[in-house]
Amino acid sequence: MISLKPHVNVLSMAGYIEFRNGSYRVRFGRKISKRFGDDKAAAERFLTGLRFKTDEHTLDARDYSKDNPLCIAKQSAAWLKTKKESSASHYRNLERWMDKAIDAWKNANVKTIGYSEIQDLIDGLDLSSKTKHDICDCYHQFFKWLNKREKIPIPDFPEYKFTLGWREIIDLDTQAAIIEEVQKIAPFRVWLGIKWLATYISIRPAEMRALRVRDVNINGVIVCRPQATKEKKPKLVPLVEEDIAIVEALPAALPDAYFFCWDNGKHVDAHAFYRWWKLACKNLGIEGVDLYGGTRHSSTTAMSAIFSPEELKKSGTMHGTNKAFERYCQKESAPSLNIYNVLANRKKKAEVVRMSSTRPAKSGQS
Repeated sequence: MISLKPHVNVLSMAGYIEFRNGSYRVRFGRKISKRFGDDKAAAERFLTGLRFKTDEHTLDARDYSKDNPLCIAKQSAAWLKTKKESSASHYRNLERWMDKAIDAWKNANVKTIGYSEIQDLIDGLDLSSKTKHDICDCYHQFFKWLNKREKIPIPDFPEYKFTLGWREIIDLDTQAAIIEEVQKIAPFRVWLGIKWLATYISIRPAEMRALRVRDVNINGVIVCRPQATKEKKPKLVPLVEEDIAIVEALPAALPDAYFFCWDNGKHVDAHAFYRWWKLACKNLGIEGVDLYGGTRHSSTTAMSAIFSPEELKKSGTMHGTNKAFERYCQKESAPSLNIYNVLANRKKKAEVVRMSSTRPAKSGQS
């Protein structure tokens, strides 16, 4: 038992207990200092614990620092800085999900967050299994980063199984009719964006909105830059002749201005394409077909009757397989342009697809 007197410091090989003005304080090295009021036993237990961790070589002074450097809020902010190069929509999701973690775990030290805390947080959210899976994946990425940066062990994670919902698709005749209706009722840039989503199946809606004037028609190519895509390098999409002519006829604009904007120059909002697509569908009495399913998915499905899966993946949808052209050279654009030309000719392509899907089997095939 350590006996103390007022204003006397009891020294040890590692830290000491200080008693002043009726209050006990543990001081341990230069970075750890903690008050215990008149609870002498608690101060002694705390000091013993610090010495034990020192002997074990597990003491981390940050765990006892007043500014709490390992709290979830500070570490989350540091991690999100490393994700600034993500697409805008992906970054917003990461930021939203980390905010939920901060709300749930307050100022908790990240070392204290384990399986049960993660499961309780995610299970308490009224969200789909797919979204819960995505949130869990976000937290897993965060703790993997912590492990590399701070050598903090990665906790176990719950599993959230899900089945992706089926997107309704349409035939190309119906798709063409909807796009024509959009052209009648919507602003020009909205119609053009939806038309391009149905033609250039390698471009996602968020990537389309992110295009700047300088990104369109560079030697007949659309350039989707890394900050707006899921890929880490530019996605280069060749334009068909019809669309090159449309772009060249547009009024001149500043290179850094958004290509898809309203007449007043303001950037087209995130839901504009979807909103006008649904209105066109409503006018035509078509139900249950969203923008993504009616454009990209429907076009890809239709082209599968003409082109092989390898052609569609590499040159059509470009799912991480396209190679950046050297200085925007179009040396590999021919396969992509072939696919886009078929899609651009909406009056004839439906018949081409029907003929291809009903062609007789080759000799030797069953």
